[in-house]
Amino acid sequence: MSQPTRTTRSDDNGAAAGAQAPAPTAPPRRRGAGPGPLGRLSVRTLHVLLLPVLLIGVYAYASATSDSYYTPTPDLIAAAFVELWFSDRFFVDVLPSIGRLLTGFTVAAVLGIGLGVLLGLSSGIRALLEPVLEFLRAIPPPVLVPLMILLAGIDDSMKVMVIISGCVWPILLNTVEGVRAVDPVLADTARCYGVTGATRLRVLVLRSASPQIMAGLRLALALAIILMVISEMFASSSGLGFAIVQFQRTFAIPEMWAGMVLLGLIGFVLSALFELVEGRVLGWYRGLRAANRGE
Repeated sequence: MSQPTRTTRSDDNGAAAGAQAPAPTAPPRRRGAGPGPLGRLSVRTLHVLLLPVLLIGVYAYASATSDSYYTPTPDLIAAAFVELWFSDRFFVDVLPSIGRLLTGFTVAAVLGIGLGVLLGLSSGIRALLEPVLEFLRAIPPPVLVPLMILLAGIDDSMKVMVIISGCVWPILLNTVEGVRAVDPVLADTARCYGVTGATRLRVLVLRSASPQIMAGLRLALALAIILMVISEMFASSSGLGFAIVQFQRTFAIPEMWAGMVLLGLIGFVLSALFELVEGRVLGWYRGLRAANRGE
């Protein structure tokens, strides 16, 4: 009797061994991956420069098609800017103005924060001084210029006093509200742990009020630039405000525009520097808000 023939089953792995291996594929691209540092810098630069370039282009077209003497073209303004502010006039007019601005702003910051902390911590003192402070706050600082000329003369002290009289109020009011808004739970915790005196003021009160204090300082910085110009328009012989008024009176229109452009650049630089300081001071606060949004 014949033996049955043994058959072998073909192995699937063996059959697939002769097939060609698939080509390696690139790893899938991560979704939501942002641009690198250079790309972020380029995007930020585009955001900063796009609107100014657009406005300059619109003004260039409007001034080129206009016959008005009071709207010089951007090239005339740029030539006057270089001739004026890249000369000795920078040291005669610009540096004294910046010095007055920074001096008035610094004194206003010290007075506003110091008095604001005192009023925020003491309801009795706040109730006593609030009517007088509200009366003084309602007086526009430019109105005080003639009085300050009589009291302080026409030197730099008058101009600094004008800047202080206007800048102290946003700092003071924001500081008062920030101190009053300290979390009572944190205040009780600090009291239980024996955190008192200067340590409590520095660690709890000023840190809790720092977001509103910085908001007041930002408002005061913008006011300081305005009041610097206004104070120099009265009984002054130097400064940006004086120079701009003189250019207007003598019909030096490109020079007048160059002065206004310089004022805008000074404001932009001061705002950028203040933003850097604010980022260092409020780093903990912004991190806390980012963490809360992540939750």
